[in-house]
Amino acid sequence: MREKIFKISDKKLAIEKLFSILVEKENCNYKLELSDTAKEKIVKCRQYLDKKIKESKVPIYGVTTGFGSLCNTVIPEKDLEKLQENLLKSHACGVGEMVDKKVVKMMLLLKIQSLSYGHSGVQLETVERLIDFYNNDINPVVYEQGSLGASGDLAPLAHLCLPLIGLGFVEYKNHLYSGAEINKEFGWQPIHLKSKESLALINGTQYMSAMGVCILKKAWELSMVSDWTGALSLDAFDGRIEPFSENIHRLRPHDGQAKCAENIRTILSDSQIAHQTKKQVQDPYSFRCMPQVHGASKEALYHAMSVFEKEINSVTDNPTIFPDEDEIISAGNFHGQPLALQFDFLSIALSELGNISERRIYQLIDGKHDLPPYLVANPGLNSGFMIPQYTAAALVNENKSLCFPCSVDSIPSSQGQEDHVSMGANAANKCSRIIKNLEKIFAIEFLTAAQALEFRRPLKTSSCLEEFLADFRPIVPFIENDVCMEEYIDNTLKILRLLVESIDNSH
Repeated sequence: MREKIFKISDKKLAIEKLFSILVEKENCNYKLELSDTAKEKIVKCRQYLDKKIKESKVPIYGVTTGFGSLCNTVIPEKDLEKLQENLLKSHACGVGEMVDKKVVKMMLLLKIQSLSYGHSGVQLETVERLIDFYNNDINPVVYEQGSLGASGDLAPLAHLCLPLIGLGFVEYKNHLYSGAEINKEFGWQPIHLKSKESLALINGTQYMSAMGVCILKKAWELSMVSDWTGALSLDAFDGRIEPFSENIHRLRPHDGQAKCAENIRTILSDSQIAHQTKKQVQDPYSFRCMPQVHGASKEALYHAMSVFEKEINSVTDNPTIFPDEDEIISAGNFHGQPLALQFDFLSIALSELGNISERRIYQLIDGKHDLPPYLVANPGLNSGFMIPQYTAAALVNENKSLCFPCSVDSIPSSQGQEDHVSMGANAANKCSRIIKNLEKIFAIEFLTAAQALEFRRPLKTSSCLEEFLADFRPIVPFIENDVCMEEYIDNTLKILRLLVESIDNSH
C-alpha cells in the first residue's frame, strides 16, 4: 500500500484536501506528522500553562476549577490530574449506533489539527499518541448520540479519547479491543493527562466537523448525480433543451443555476432526442426548472463548504491560551451554532433535490409524451414502475420530516450554566440520513429514466449517456414483465457510485 505524508501545521487546510483523503484512503495509507512549528507551539503553550498555574492565585476555569456549573469550585493542585481523568470518564455517555470508521478517523485528524495550533495547553505526547492512533488505523469506538453541540461534542470526543488513558474501546483490524488491550498490543503506556488536557480533548466541534466533511463530500457527489439523472430523465421525457440556454441564465446570474444549466447542456450536447422537434410548447417545472432548483441546492452547498473550511482551521476548545499575550480566556469557541445552521440548511437543500427527482419519476410513469403508463407494454397485467415511485415518495416524505431544524431547539443543561445549545450533532445525524435517502431516490430515477428511454428507440441520447447505459444494461436489463425490483434498485445504486467515480476522474 502506498504511503503519503500529511504534515500537520498552521498552514490553512483546504476542505478539498480532506475530500481527497476520504477518496484515497482505500488506496493510499496517509500518515500524519507534526511539523516542527506545530511541535514548538504545543510545547510552548504547555510550558506557559504549567508556569501560570504555579504563579497565579486566580482560578482558571477547567484547569484549577470544576466544570460547567461547578466552575466556581476550586480544585487543590494535588487533584488536578485526577480532575482530568474524571472528566474524560464522566463525559463518555454516548449511546446509539457506532460512528462510521471514516468519520472517527476524520475526528482524529481534525482534533489533532486543532490542538496543533498551540492554544490548548496539551502535552506533545498526547497529540503524538492521537497521531499513533490515526497512523495505525486504530479507530476509537464513538457513538452517534449524546452531543448537544454546545460545549463542543463532549460525549463523542470523550469516547474518542478514552483509549489514551487505557479505557474505552477501539476497532483495530476489524476487531474490538479495550483501551488497555490496544496499549498492550503496541507496547504503549497510558497517557497521564495533566491539567487542562481532558478539557482540551473533549471541548471542540470535531464530531460535527468530521460529519460535515463526510456529508459535504457525499453531497457534492450527489449534486453532480442530480444533473446527470435529470439530463437522462429530460431525454426520456422528450423534454425541451431551450430552458437550459446560456442566454436565459445570464439574465439571472446565480452561480449554482448557471452551473446546472451548463452541466445539462454539456451532457446532452450531442443527443438526438434533445435536439429533435418537440410537440409540447413547454415542460413541467420538474424538468424546465432544474437549473433553478438544483442550482439553489448547489449554492447552499457552496456556502456550507466555506463555513466548514473555517471551522476545520479553528481552535474550538475552552479556555483558550495565548502564551505570547499572557492571557487565558474562557469563552465559547466550542459552540456549534455555525455548523448546526449549515446542517439544517443542507438538510433542506438536499431534501429538495430528492423532492424534484421524485416528481420527474412520476412524470415518466404517467403515460405522457408517447410513453406507456408505468413504462410497461402491457399495463394492467403488469404494474411496471408503479411502486418504485411509491418508494421514492416514501423516501421524500421521510426527508421532509427530517428537515425540522435542530438549531432552533435548545435544552438548557448544567444547572443553567449552559443555557443555550446548538444541537448541531443531531443536525449532522439527520442530514446524514437525508443523504442516504437521496442516493436511493436518484437510483430509482435513473432506473426509471433508463426504462423510459428504451421507448424512444431508435433515437439516441447523448454519447456520454449511451456509453454509461451500455455498461448499465447488462446488469439492469430492460423490464418487459413484472419482476422483483429490489435487486435492480440496489444494482442501480451501485452503478451510480461508479458514475461518480467516472465524473471525478474526468475532472
